[in-house]
Amino acid sequence: MNSLINVNTRQELTQTINKDLFTAWVNYIDASAKTIETYGKAIKQFLLFLQDRGVTAPTREDIISYREYLKQSHKPTTTQNYIMAVKQFFKWTSTEGIYPNIAEHIKGAKIDTEHKKDYLTSSQVTRLLKDIDRESLQGKRDYAILSLMVTTGLRTISVCLADIKDIRPVGDEMALYYQGKGHEEKADYVKLAEPVEMAINDYLKARGKADPEEPLFTSLSNNNPGRLTTRSISRIAKQHFIDIGLNSERITAHSLRHTAATLNLLNGGTPEETQQLLGHKSINTTMIYAHALERAANNSEHRIADAIFQ
Repeated sequence: MNSLINVNTRQELTQTINKDLFTAWVNYIDASAKTIETYGKAIKQFLLFLQDRGVTAPTREDIISYREYLKQSHKPTTTQNYIMAVKQFFKWTSTEGIYPNIAEHIKGAKIDTEHKKDYLTSSQVTRLLKDIDRESLQGKRDYAILSLMVTTGLRTISVCLADIKDIRPVGDEMALYYQGKGHEEKADYVKLAEPVEMAINDYLKARGKADPEEPLFTSLSNNNPGRLTTRSISRIAKQHFIDIGLNSERITAHSLRHTAATLNLLNGGTPEETQQLLGHKSINTTMIYAHALERAANNSEHRIADAIFQ
């Protein structure tokens, strides 16, 4: 590593970080392309932060200031990811003898464990799906997308990347294989309930002859045909929410994932089954839903009120 750069630990850091150094660090962390992209943005923004303030040899206090700066205009999760990148970077520079680990023991942003998006009740889901005009190709497509997402909890990116060939039998049922978060292959699957399978088949039939290699859901735009983007799927879901009067910033396409988890638990699904459905690595993530429902079922306020207002 010293062959790449030979610096004193107190030399100006902004002159130390070059393309070769960053490439060496990326090779060291051996992360996914998405993580590398995020870390790259984080380090570049950190350097801009230092340069704007004339800091050439940053200290622990500068990283703390950077964290507070991020909090002003970024979500806690983004701040956490950016600080994590900085921490990983300085851990590596210290190991390689390039620059001291000034980020050691620095905390990121406190992340609220409560979900930032609301879920839909079963009656709202029924109203949502019934409101879609299924006579048109667009309606058939939108109905299939929303039915799929609300029964499986798939993320928009998984729906976006789905191809026709990804629908395959599992046991005596049909399933959709998808690329899970942090995975590089479509190794996970969700089962297609019969109404969902029928909705997808209805859409594909109306769409016409298609190659199995083609995207499962496509754009209807003449200017930009082809695979739907995650933004397009989010926009489709949002418009249908608005159509039935659910116009809230807390209700988005991601609400369908929360809805799948919540309705599964409300209708007898176990936390373990819900964890498997959503593909959560940790059961603790799934338990957020369970704890929220426990609180909803807690009727303490009504018992107190009944004791007072007689």
